[in-house]
Amino acid sequence: MTTPPDTARLRGLRQGLRDLRPEPGTLRSDLVAGVPGAISSVPDGMAASLLAGVNPVHGLYAGIFGRIGGGLTASSRLMVITTTSAAALAAGSALTSVPFDERPRSLFLLTVVAGIAMVAAGVLRFGRYVRFVPHSVMIGFLTGIAANIVLGQLAHLCGAEVSGPFALAKAWDLVTHPGLIEPASLAAGLLALAILFGLARTRLAAYASLVAVVVPTAVALAVGATSIAQVDDTGEIPTGLPAPYVPHLSDLSFDLVTGALAVAALVLIQGAGVSESAPNPDGSRSVTNRDFVAQGVGNVLAGLFRGQPVGGSVGQTAVSVAAGARGRWAAISAGVWLAVILVALSGVVGQVLMPTLAAVLIAAAIGSLRTGDFRAILRTGRVSQVAVITTLVATLLLPVAAAVGLGVALSLLMQLNQEALDLRIVALDPDDAGRFHEREAPTVLPSRAVTLLDVYGSLFYAGARTLQAHLPDPTGAQRPAVVLRLRGRAMLGATAFVVLSDYARRLAEVDGRLYLSGVAPEVLEQLHRNATVEEAGEVRVFEATTTVGESSTEAYRAAQAWIARG
Repeated sequence: MTTPPDTARLRGLRQGLRDLRPEPGTLRSDLVAGVPGAISSVPDGMAASLLAGVNPVHGLYAGIFGRIGGGLTASSRLMVITTTSAAALAAGSALTSVPFDERPRSLFLLTVVAGIAMVAAGVLRFGRYVRFVPHSVMIGFLTGIAANIVLGQLAHLCGAEVSGPFALAKAWDLVTHPGLIEPASLAAGLLALAILFGLARTRLAAYASLVAVVVPTAVALAVGATSIAQVDDTGEIPTGLPAPYVPHLSDLSFDLVTGALAVAALVLIQGAGVSESAPNPDGSRSVTNRDFVAQGVGNVLAGLFRGQPVGGSVGQTAVSVAAGARGRWAAISAGVWLAVILVALSGVVGQVLMPTLAAVLIAAAIGSLRTGDFRAILRTGRVSQVAVITTLVATLLLPVAAAVGLGVALSLLMQLNQEALDLRIVALDPDDAGRFHEREAPTVLPSRAVTLLDVYGSLFYAGARTLQAHLPDPTGAQRPAVVLRLRGRAMLGATAFVVLSDYARRLAEVDGRLYLSGVAPEVLEQLHRNATVEEAGEVRVFEATTTVGESSTEAYRAAQAWIARG
């Protein structure tokens, strides 16, 4: 009996409401765990806005509404959805050509568009495609992002005005013009870095960013170092929480849409990794597509409340777990606590030194470097080396949207290349006991003999062409028979039909015959619909049975009988 759609929806709604209820005995610990997350989010959120090129308050708004919206909807209950360096850098890259005074409203629209794209990806169940992103491409991209953050923030750390089309060029301009460095700003930035790295392995690690921002700022105020740029210099910090904002669709542009899609791709891939690193305490499995939707909801809310892009954050999730989080209400409460902090201390936020925010970003970027993974990839092989280096260089030299597009294209090419490389053909020799013995497939078909072949690997696209290149050559043979085993294949692509049709014709030209064994019902239906293989020559098809090897044995015997009759 089919469940009525309305009943299924009601059941899903009830399940969703049950998921929102705190587990017995967890609410208090989650409320407490939200405090350090909110405190550490103040410098992190402002620093993310520095990457996006907007007033730091927009990172704080995003931290509030991203956490609340994402926390209410995610299947990964411990994942914290807030600002991330990668998303901020991608957003800033997409808005490079937008004038500074127009950038905030373009950023809000970009955030909403990215959120809608994430929700659509979840609804369309695109989560299964995350696994197609090669590890080498992702490590190359994340390494490039980290390097871009460090190189791009050196000027802010030193209080210097530099020029250049990308982060590497800006860093080079700073190195070649040391006179641009403002000594007091550099001193404040270096003090912040010393605090960050000094506290990294202590019990105060969760508060290292806050201490690194507060101490240099307090020292600068005490000594009257007015030459150091403050947050207030980028724009006034409003008092209280933001009013809802409806983005203007007239601000849509090609760069904004591609930037939003790049942000969405980055956030979803990173979020999948975050959910794996923080499994649900009750052992239930997270649902990738639901987490896609949750991150989309967080972005839509952030954009509508004047925030920037958000996503699953490795650092903030780790802080929450370390503080004793046991459910989704830790992330939600952190968003509420952050709102309280912003309302109470909005005046203080404006006095934070900009070099200290640059130091927070630099320390976070250095800490995110996965040098072990990078070295392991370089030792793996030529394909992985090309992938990681190409993605790294592209991320350093191209806009983030272009680098993401290149990474996606490179992932597809690597998948096709791997399918082609992984394909292997072996010959099978049956014995009297009904077993098969593998040996190397011949390069040339013997005359008046049956050759039973098995194929390991994919037969889609390049894999089918690799099969074509490695099938034994029938040229010069007389009345050869080939049994090609296809067991376990639920579908064949158009290229595979071309290859099989061509081989059947070549066999027919030397009075030979092709036998296909282990053919699944779905593939058999494809063969009948396509018809090109059956029309190409004397092709016999043996459907798979529940006994492994049975149809191949039948095909082998039928081929022997056919040769004997000739």
